[in-house]
Amino acid sequence: MKLLNDWRIIILLCLTLGFAPFFPEPHIIGKLKWLVGGANGMTAKDYFDVLLHGFPFVLLLRLMYLKIKK
Repeated sequence: MKLLNDWRIIILLCLTLGFAPFFPEPHIIGKLKWLVGGANGMTAKDYFDVLLHGFPFVLLLRLMYLKIKK
C-alpha cells in the first residue's frame, strides 16, 4: 500500500506510462479527444488503451484527494 501513496512513484508513472508515446502528441490526449468526439470507430483495444494510460492519473487524483482530505 505504501507504493500507491508515494508521490514520486505516481508522478513518474504519469510522466512515463501516462503520456507515452510523447510525439506527435501524448497518447492519452489523443484517446481522450477521440472519446470526447464521440468515440466513433473505437474498439475494445482502444478502450483498454485509455484505461492503461489513464490509470496513473487516477492514482494521482486519488492521492491528491487523500492529501486534501487530511
